Amino acid sequence: MTTEILSVAEIRKSFGNLHALDGVSLDVEEGSISILIGPNGSGKTTLINVISGLYKPDSGRILFRGKEATGLPSYELYNLGLARTFQIPALFWKLTVLENLLVAVRNNPGERFFKSLLPAGFRQWREFFTPMWEEREKQAVQKASRILNLLGLSRIWNQPSYLLSGGQMKLVEIGRALMSDATLLLLDEPVSGVNPTLAHEIFSRILKLREELGLTFFIVEHRLDIALKYVDNMFAMALGRLIASGAPDDVMKDKRVIEAYLGG
Repeated sequence: MTTEILSVAEIRKSFGNLHALDGVSLDVEEGSISILIGPNGSGKTTLINVISGLYKPDSGRILFRGKEATGLPSYELYNLGLARTFQIPALFWKLTVLENLLVAVRNNPGERFFKSLLPAGFRQWREFFTPMWEEREKQAVQKASRILNLLGLSRIWNQPSYLLSGGQMKLVEIGRALMSDATLLLLDEPVSGVNPTLAHEIFSRILKLREELGLTFFIVEHRLDIALKYVDNMFAMALGRLIASGAPDDVMKDKRVIEAYLGG
């Protein structure tokens, strides 16, 4: 029996006269690695932006783990366990790999402005909060270390981010998303611009993350020659509509998909 972790129903999104999403509906099974394909301008990134809270849909409904998620802002979805990465990594370039993961920790007590002032002026509060902060920081470092190990980045944990290769940056982006305790990760072209060897390595790490952490992945990707080997389900879009879904081999043979890529 399968369970949907994400359900999208009749989502529509327009920008002026451009109908970017025209009644898109799909279900993502929990524990799956699903891929969303389509030619440029088909609406893939717009759909990811709507699901992740970057855009609000004009109409339609989104359920995450059976709960209403339509129109929720990104930070609320992040707290619920839905996180995403972007096609172009946006790291803190002067921070190390480890530090980039640590800044993504959810509900760090040091984020609260009022509490951050207390240790300087109130001894009793300092004595109370300091052990808590130290323990939380210790736990965060342990968690980040485990994620870096799963991503194959342990050897470069102290390296500044601006020195990383494109593929390593993509992996750090995934690592930051995992620091939120996400159960569903939306990945926007995780292997674009990456050499084939490292691209296969990234997808192999995605498989390992699914096995080790029980994650679900919903991925937008153009490099089908690499991605098809690793995915369970495929969704195809064209002109803002979903035109096919199912097993990757079946979708790739679908006449509508072939025409969308090659032209009628």
